[in-house]
Amino acid sequence: MAEPAPVPGAGPSGGRWGGWRTELGRLAEVAGLVGLVVTHPLLDVLGRSPDFFLFHRADRGEILLLVALVALVPTAAVALLGALSRLAGRIARSATHTLLVGLLLAALAVQVGRHGTPLRGVPLLLLAALAGAAGAAAHRRWRAPGRALRLAAAGPLLFVGLFVFASPTSIVVLPRGEGGAAGVARPGNHPPVVVLVLDELPLVSLLGPHGRIDASRFPHFAELAEGSTWYRNATGVSGWTPYALPAMLTGRYPQRAAPPHYSQYPDNLFTALGGLYDVRAEESITRLCPPSRCEQPVGPEQGMGVLIRQAGGLLRQVTAPVDSRVDPEDSYREQTRAEAGIDAAEPVPADPKFRWDSLDDNQPARFTSFLAGLRPASRPTLHFLHLLMPHSPWAYLPSGARYDAPQDLPNDGDGWAELARRRHLAQLGYTDRLIGETLRTLRSSGLYDQALLVVTADHGVSFTPGAQGRGMGAIRAAAGEVAWVPTFVKAPGQRVGRIDDRNWQHVDLLPTVADEAAVRLPWPVDGRSARQAPRAEAGKVFYDRPGQPTPITGGVPAPIAPPAPHPLVGTAVGDRPAGGTVRVADLAVFDAVDPDAGRLPAAVWGDLPDEVPDGTSLAIAVNGRIGAVVPVVPRDAGGRRFAALLADDRLFHAGANRLTVYRVAADGTLLRLTPA
Repeated sequence: MAEPAPVPGAGPSGGRWGGWRTELGRLAEVAGLVGLVVTHPLLDVLGRSPDFFLFHRADRGEILLLVALVALVPTAAVALLGALSRLAGRIARSATHTLLVGLLLAALAVQVGRHGTPLRGVPLLLLAALAGAAGAAAHRRWRAPGRALRLAAAGPLLFVGLFVFASPTSIVVLPRGEGGAAGVARPGNHPPVVVLVLDELPLVSLLGPHGRIDASRFPHFAELAEGSTWYRNATGVSGWTPYALPAMLTGRYPQRAAPPHYSQYPDNLFTALGGLYDVRAEESITRLCPPSRCEQPVGPEQGMGVLIRQAGGLLRQVTAPVDSRVDPEDSYREQTRAEAGIDAAEPVPADPKFRWDSLDDNQPARFTSFLAGLRPASRPTLHFLHLLMPHSPWAYLPSGARYDAPQDLPNDGDGWAELARRRHLAQLGYTDRLIGETLRTLRSSGLYDQALLVVTADHGVSFTPGAQGRGMGAIRAAAGEVAWVPTFVKAPGQRVGRIDDRNWQHVDLLPTVADEAAVRLPWPVDGRSARQAPRAEAGKVFYDRPGQPTPITGGVPAPIAPPAPHPLVGTAVGDRPAGGTVRVADLAVFDAVDPDAGRLPAAVWGDLPDEVPDGTSLAIAVNGRIGAVVPVVPRDAGGRRFAALLADDRLFHAGANRLTVYRVAADGTLLRLTPA
């Protein structure tokens, strides 16, 4: 019998090599697509956000490991899925690869379509599916698409190289330099220095109707003002902390887009005082204090698990078919004392109206560490804390109780902007309690009279509808909310408060501290010490981008009245006739409430039938007492038409609580809505 004709490419130098070559080509195609869909967008976001890694205190090894995981694991997972299909035969393997190419092309089309078309949600997904199917068909029919994808396989290496060597985050991966020169001690007293920088706090949030601190809502800020110099006309220089805080601590306006790292800002408060002072610094999303000057023992949640989880959240935002604010700052939440497992810094205050004995576990961990260090010392000491309060995410009631709410609740638009302001003010109420703890600790330790105390915020935020946030749109529409920030400076021995309305800009902070600490700065600054004559000019500047100052005009902003409570809030309500249905999320959490655990179901949100008109008022009651009245609004991306904050924790009691939603009719009558 004749031998069968050899199969082309069969044998040691034919079919086996041809099969491996085909598989390598498929792997290259997958690597190129995954690089475009996953590696590039994720490393692009993280590369522009060195503060993400600074906040999570990631070291070089952790950053490089995360980059390796981003670059390799998704490709390996998709390639493994394709390789397993070989077990079902060549036809199944080929079909599986075509399917994977189509799915990856569809995922890429979602990202391209979101940036290049007005389509969102299901319409964008349908368009992406068509694009993926067309791309898969073209890939199967012609060779050119496959060749292009194989060339794209070099992309992940390029993206990793750009991240490590050319992105703003490269400075964190490959730091250069160790810090600037120390300041020179001048004759005079070198007092302890205590600097507390809050975050995202507009001055107008603290003001009462007469332009003073509203002592009824914020008694401890008012107490601080009564014993310090309040620079009421103080403004930050940027709405973004990585630019705003270095300007405060270097005395120089932002001139270039550099990471907030000591290698980029070697001359700063910590290096200036570091030669004379012990430095105890608790930074959050900056790393301006070089390791030779200080270590930061207590930080936010850290480790590879956290980095991977947060990177996964960013990837979901990047690949979603809806608009999302892809901002690593969304993950910047202060870890609580209980989460960190550290003891309270101080005994429980004797305040019967505040359940600090149970809610103190909610105190931010770095704040607890900061309080614990406020003690007199034989050597001059700088105590520094940048605390992300009352910065979003908003999760605290004025009492200190925590609550949960969806992370994607809108901050702008009908109803949502007012809710955002209410949540901000509630968290500011808790921040006021932290200020009270600071003052009490300073007094009890004997440090208050000796110390130079500075309390301020890096920038504000606008809640003006249509201009919510802190970028240039907000600056143009509501500069008074974004630029003007509370600034209090208590000199050693000062006991009487005063108001100074000079043109303070936050580049003045470092020269003022240096003057009070009797330290001469060894570098020129743009700021002016408050011990010098005030600026003659009234104009101010704001930097949305470094090197591009935007002039802003005006003086101390007029107070903005807090959202007025509805007349129904606080009233008791009995049984009312039924008037429709409502869907309330997480309704079951009201069945077992434990106020002493420090958490309350204070955020309520849900949906209503379309026939309920926008603008209809809803009254939200707990245990027969109305805690909030909110409008019905167009359904948001999360499918919600209403959300409310029940800021008064006296509405709740231990055990089962009854939540009721009422529709407020035009004549003021209440119609009970049945949960559906």
